[in-house]
Amino acid sequence: MGSPDKARRPRVMSDIVRTLGAGILSGTYAPGDTLPSEADLCTAHGVSRTVIREALKILAAKGLVLSRPRIGTVVCERDNWNIIDPQVLEWYGPGQLDPKLFDSILETRRAIEPLVAELAASRASLREIADLEAALGGMAAAGPDVAAFARYDAVFHQVLYGACHNPIFRQIGGLIETALNFALEVSAASVDRRDEAVRLHAGLVEALRLRDGTAARTAVSAILDRAAQDLERAQSRKKPAPERRS
Repeated sequence: MGSPDKARRPRVMSDIVRTLGAGILSGTYAPGDTLPSEADLCTAHGVSRTVIREALKILAAKGLVLSRPRIGTVVCERDNWNIIDPQVLEWYGPGQLDPKLFDSILETRRAIEPLVAELAASRASLREIADLEAALGGMAAAGPDVAAFARYDAVFHQVLYGACHNPIFRQIGGLIETALNFALEVSAASVDRRDEAVRLHAGLVEALRLRDGTAARTAVSAILDRAAQDLERAQSRKKPAPERRS
């Protein structure tokens, strides 16, 4: 049997990485700041220098920090952050995700998904169409459960990206999967009823069943227009009310 210390090490490592990553994303360590020295981090977290070095390597691989000789570990500018890395997204605190990220996700989808849908209209297998119908059924049955609705909505779009049978688009879909999950849950939570979203997704399934590429493009555009409205509504709800002057 291995020692208890070795058994705990992966958990300790993930905790250290999460703590430092969350500190960067929250602004505790701003871009351009130098992180505390390895010795100070060891003392603060009660771990070895090896653990700290490995944690910093993980953060560097995600574009959050950069080690500089004779300077130390510096927080990178935001443009270098791998913001759609699943772990990075998880390190954001509640309500801390930048609304610009959601806008960027939607912008990316507008550029890609209409073509993905058109290709899927001619390439999707019967099994893939059935999988889309199953995800649609999950969305319809989710009722007031926002998390369940968003989960089935994300599955729907994952199947759609796969159904275009273009490996590049499929990888792009996988790349934005986690960020898409966040965006879908935020937009789904902004409306009291999601019947309209279900209806629009059903229109896309019907277009694929009929092998109508033009209708598939139109259906996706309608879905994205609705997503834009829901995101705008969600973001407006988070804005503080203007102060009243006495």
